[in-house]
Amino acid sequence: MSNYKQEIESIQQTCNKYGATWGAINAESATRMKIQNRFNSGLDIAKYTAQIMRKDMADYDADSSQYTQSLGCWHGFIGQQKLISIKKHFGTTDKKYLYLSGWMVAALRSDFGPLPDQSMHEKTSVPMLIEELYTFLKQADAWELNHLFRELDAAREAGNQTLEAETIAKIDNFETHIVPIIADIDAGFGNAEATYLLAKKMIEAGACCIQLENQVSDEKQCGHQDGKVTVPHSDFLAKINAVRYAFLELGVDDGVIVARTDSLGAGLTKQIAVTNEPGDLGDQYNSFLDGDIINSADDIANGDVVIKANGQLMKPKRLQSGLFQFKAGSGEDRVVLDCITSLQNGADLLWIETEKPHVQQIAAMVNRIREVIPNAKLVYNNSPSFNWTLNFRQQVFDAWSAEGQDMSGYDRARLMSADYDETALGQEADARIQSFQADASREAGIFHHLITLPTYHTAALSTDNLAKGYFGNEGMLAYAGGVQRKEIRQGIATVKHQDMAGSNIGDDHKEYFAGEAALKAGGKDNTMNQFANV
Repeated sequence: MSNYKQEIESIQQTCNKYGATWGAINAESATRMKIQNRFNSGLDIAKYTAQIMRKDMADYDADSSQYTQSLGCWHGFIGQQKLISIKKHFGTTDKKYLYLSGWMVAALRSDFGPLPDQSMHEKTSVPMLIEELYTFLKQADAWELNHLFRELDAAREAGNQTLEAETIAKIDNFETHIVPIIADIDAGFGNAEATYLLAKKMIEAGACCIQLENQVSDEKQCGHQDGKVTVPHSDFLAKINAVRYAFLELGVDDGVIVARTDSLGAGLTKQIAVTNEPGDLGDQYNSFLDGDIINSADDIANGDVVIKANGQLMKPKRLQSGLFQFKAGSGEDRVVLDCITSLQNGADLLWIETEKPHVQQIAAMVNRIREVIPNAKLVYNNSPSFNWTLNFRQQVFDAWSAEGQDMSGYDRARLMSADYDETALGQEADARIQSFQADASREAGIFHHLITLPTYHTAALSTDNLAKGYFGNEGMLAYAGGVQRKEIRQGIATVKHQDMAGSNIGDDHKEYFAGEAALKAGGKDNTMNQFANV
């Protein structure tokens, strides 16, 4: 893109072609509006962010400390504030993404009201949320640039050419708030055609990365709950292909597909895989089925299903629901097969849903996968479904016990107690939690760390604290001291909520459109002036 001054000259030339009829158009004002809206469509965003992800994946392959991170969002404002905070604290959005969680869409965005994570919510709510997130991120661009434009006007008015040049340099080097979104398509909301159609909508809304899981679509469960049912590889690969075709059809040639396996905690399958010869993919899937060897027709009851495996007849165990059961303890082997198969057939990244955050457990599976595919990389769910404090205190307790340390001062059944917060064990557990992402990226191939539901929990926590104080003895001090004063002192821009919602942008546009006749909101009677020096 041309720089600020070049863009003004270009638009001025366009205006000059139309002479006096365009005489009211100010080329610099038009330039400001144009660069405040860099992305004209969701596809522009998807193409731009796909390139970011591909570069970041290459960076990680070269150096595992260059992992990426994201937090889950359920509203555009939440996503916007995360990126504004990231830029404020770190000066760049590099390696920082957003995650769109199907769980939060179900729980917070469905017209049915709060729903469990079972793909019962409207599928259209997923692309709608992607579009909403990017609308708010684009508004964050406009908001920050608008402040720079006002700084530029103030520098000119003061005759400060040095500050004017510095401000123009900031405009020319402005870093957008638009970042990749890893978007959860659940199990595809239907068959492969349904997956393709929904993927198109998500990509058109701006998604450069789609996460697809190997559960049965109409039996889908949250990855951290029981009752998960997986599909044979051929079914899952058809949906991976469907997503790839959607990317290619829309011109997002480097779109990213995350293949998620829930096999570690899934003990059931809805169907027996089709197999044409011993050792093929269907045969490997069926080899994990639990069942009984058939020695004679007398071993077969009415309605039993019998398959041939390893040269023998076997009756798979079938539940009253009609679902078939896998062998106990086969989860890790199924995960490894799932991951290798997905990467060999179009997926770019893996997601292994685990029952606990344990570096060695993840690494054991990834190392087996990397024996076949050396650059295999994971997206990992740093889930709030894990009790992080308890898990890591137990890990430390067990490790120290195995080393022969005296653990008599600790009760493993009470490790969650606040009594242990300041102990050596508690501090070591916290240190391991703090370094978990770096450790897991170095040792277990994790390219991207996300927290699926962080703002679900932070919203509940902050609301609880405010309600307790406001409706209790603190009254208005609960808000003034517990919220607004902290916003002011931490430099959180939302304290000027009119500005954050676009009031100043609107005022400037009014002036562009109507000149001195503009009726603006930001005059002397605007109470936001009380925060002028914040």
